[in-house]
Amino acid sequence: MFRIEGTAMTGTPRPIPDVLDVVVRSADRAPTPISWPPKVALFGIGVSVTDYAEATATILQAARQGLGGVVSCHAVHAIVTASGDASLGVKVNTFELLCPDGQPVRWAVNLLHGTQLSDRVYGPELMLRLCRRAAETGVSVYLYGGDPVVAERLEANLLHLYPKLHIAGCEAPPFRPLQLEEDRAVVERINRSGAGLVFIGLGCPKQDLFAYEHRNSLQAVQVCVGAAFDFHAGVKKMAPRWMQRHGLEWLYRVSQEPGRLWRRYLITNSLFLMKLGMALIRSVVRGS
Repeated sequence: MFRIEGTAMTGTPRPIPDVLDVVVRSADRAPTPISWPPKVALFGIGVSVTDYAEATATILQAARQGLGGVVSCHAVHAIVTASGDASLGVKVNTFELLCPDGQPVRWAVNLLHGTQLSDRVYGPELMLRLCRRAAETGVSVYLYGGDPVVAERLEANLLHLYPKLHIAGCEAPPFRPLQLEEDRAVVERINRSGAGLVFIGLGCPKQDLFAYEHRNSLQAVQVCVGAAFDFHAGVKKMAPRWMQRHGLEWLYRVSQEPGRLWRRYLITNSLFLMKLGMALIRSVVRGS
């Protein structure tokens, strides 16, 4: 299922830099610099040292100027997955913005680099903030991910929250790799829609791979937000605020989907703690 500009249709669409300064040339104006937040290395993955206000402002600036770019929100699972897969790690390290989505990621960055981040940049919350600012500034958005029910509910809920939000298109891709012609059609639809932001909800690492593969063909800023689609569509519940603040969101999600998630969090949380311990030891050795 996909919808573009109010028309419903059926079918089968489907080294780490410290500071990234992107300059994109326009035919009708002088080059405009975008200063993306600096990054620090966490297990070989560049995590952006940023907060909600800076991330939202920078993303919207790029979107309004039609500069493109890739943004992803990485919690423990995503960081461990990328750091354990050399090919994936290289790809995500090209992203303009890699937000510290999980509290443990924020704690680790603060501990290892003294960054003093006061909060994480949670994908679902970032998505809402971007939608609110997009509605206020006239930037249109495109929703790509979920299943047809999730996509339909997500669109309706976002328009209920932000009546002035312009959703240029919404589609749920098939749960299989796209054929070449299907992929080309997706790119054409998104670019033709004029969207400045494309929210991608395909799960990790599928959404990061999609964003990387399309970073040069999509004109909009791609924002990978994972489970935000399910949360804002109302098909899954977010953890209570107190659990989020204390880094226990993983425990809540396991309680909601134990059969699917217990193994993921047992393995990735353990690996995260092991990697963090090793990084701390190396830091002490270097400082001695």
